[in-house]
This record gives sequence, C-alpha cells and structure tokens, in this order.
Amino acid sequence: QVQLAESGGGSVQSGGSLRLSCAVSGWRYVSYCMGWFRQDLGKEREGVAAIDSNGRTSYGDSVKSRFTISLDNAKNMLYLQIDRLAPEDTAMYYCAAHPADAADICMKLTPTRGFWGQGTQVTVSS
Repeated sequence: QVQLAESGGGSVQSGGSLRLSCAVSGWRYVSYCMGWFRQDLGKEREGVAAIDSNGRTSYGDSVKSRFTISLDNAKNMLYLQIDRLAPEDTAMYYCAAHPADAADICMKLTPTRGFWGQGTQVTVSS
C-alpha cells in the first residue's frame, strides 16, 4: 500500500524559509512523478512543483524563483525548499505521487488521481 506523509510545516514570519518533507512508502511502480500542491481556505488546490524519475522538474509560475523540489531516492523522501516566504504562501501543503514518468503530468494531478498525503500546514505572518 502506497503511503505518503508530509512534515515540516509551521508558522513562520515573512521572509523566512521552510523545508517540507514527504516520506514515501510502499511504492511498487518502476517510474514515477511526485509533486507538491497547496490549498488555502476558499481557494482551489494548485500544483507548485513536481519532479519525475528522470530528474525533470516543473514549477508553478508564481513560485518558480523561491521553491525548490528535490528527491532522495535512497531515503524515499521528497522535499520542498521554500525561501522568502510571503503571507500568500499560507496554505495546506500536500505531496502526491503518480506512476507517470512526467513532471508536467504530476503538476495537474487532482485528488482523485495518484496517491496523496494528508498535508502539512504552512502559515506565514507579515
């Protein structure tokens, strides 16, 4: 059974940094793409970053210069480094995985496709 578990969220001041982690277990597919998503109250869930098994990455336009996605295959961990946090980054952050070997596909995942974690809350104060 595939399971994803996020951690690393918290309350930070504007301008700070966070590194979110996602522990992946039970993966049984040869290929994959994995991504980070966020959703704030009253807003749609949006893909912010994704990576695939070939190392290709994809980022949302609004976060491209501040977010960095990375993968540690040896530890089965996915990370999201977030720098220069701003109040508009406040949201629940989710990690997700899919067997497709294309980061662009992961950026468009919906909760009914792929595998999802429960989320970790990031709150940024000004």
